[in-house]
Amino acid sequence: MKCFPIFCCAMLLATASGLPAQTRPGDTVVDVPFSFQVNGQPLPAGHYIVARFDTVHVRISSATRNLYVATHGVLRNRDYDSKLVFHRYGETYFLTAIWVMGNSTGRELARSAAERALSARKSEMELAVVRPTKPPSAK
Repeated sequence: MKCFPIFCCAMLLATASGLPAQTRPGDTVVDVPFSFQVNGQPLPAGHYIVARFDTVHVRISSATRNLYVATHGVLRNRDYDSKLVFHRYGETYFLTAIWVMGNSTGRELARSAAERALSARKSEMELAVVRPTKPPSAK
């Protein structure tokens, strides 16, 4: 009988720790092969789930972190695949847009102060695209 409360606590912790890794239809699951920045926050290379949180924010989740980022809507006229778009200056990557398969609208992030500074120095910018590791509706 003494073990029952310990077992219940262990089950609760196991369930809670698995929550960030769950996906829903519309989520984008990606393996980003490089470290990058989002709104001035550095994130390491790794496995991420990108999900729309509300009409303005998206949630970027990894095994160790949840980051909520303000975005604004943008339209596209072709290429309706899911992808994350990054601006690259040298070895520094900035997440700039999130597109979900089948949607003609996506989410764009505001440029951070660090990216604006690199751009103002006329540093060469390249685009980098990361596609999902599995379909957005897969669980």
